[in-house]
Amino acid sequence: MAIGIELFNLKGKRALITGSSQGIGYALAKGLYEAGAEIILNGRNKEKLDKSADKLKVDRKLFQLSFDVTNYDETKEAVNNFEDQFGAIDILINNAGMQHRTPLEDFPPEMFEQLLRTNVSSVFNVSQVIAKHMIKRGSGKIINIASAQTLLARPGIAPYTATKGAVGNLTKGMATDWARYGLQCNAIAPGYFDTPLNSALVSDNEFTTWLKKRTPAGRWGEVEELVGASIFLSSSASNFVNGHTLYVDGGITASL
Repeated sequence: MAIGIELFNLKGKRALITGSSQGIGYALAKGLYEAGAEIILNGRNKEKLDKSADKLKVDRKLFQLSFDVTNYDETKEAVNNFEDQFGAIDILINNAGMQHRTPLEDFPPEMFEQLLRTNVSSVFNVSQVIAKHMIKRGSGKIINIASAQTLLARPGIAPYTATKGAVGNLTKGMATDWARYGLQCNAIAPGYFDTPLNSALVSDNEFTTWLKKRTPAGRWGEVEELVGASIFLSSSASNFVNGHTLYVDGGITASL
């Protein structure tokens, strides 16, 4: 059994990170690569994936798998073909997601459905397809990207809050069903991070002032600050951690 720093070594492991052409997904892909893992970048935009792959400048194998995580059949075909051709996917990070801000009384129903597909159905789709392979091998790590909104709500994002609450509970369900097969299924819940998804809020001085006062750490998070949590939950250091949501939020969910 590995001890000390070797507990966090990902050498010999292969990780698929959905929505990894930018933002949090790209930062996690880069962090897991630096911890020794082979990386599979995922996204629907092939051009953006190519640019992200070029930025990583890896000295070992780097894969790109372009498929729509909201489409079950497309996901199944892409993942199964990859496993047949290249071998095991040992780690899955379900990062793909979207946001839409509108007061609940005016929220477009079609956007609510799109949020559900992107933020919840995608997690089910990719996890179930990959878990079937992991179960046969008796091991695997699944990490779902939740949110501070898994626990808290803010005006104008009620449907997003609902989807992230669902991700938190789906994570518990995955652990309950799949821990017996040697899988560890957990979630990381970021607070407010400076990402493309939050660009409108980052540039809003009034919101940033509020956030700095509301967050005990007094600032926006940087995406690199999520890497440590992802390495921990991807590694043998977390082999008895299951169904847990790890909040990486500067303390915002801990204080009033």
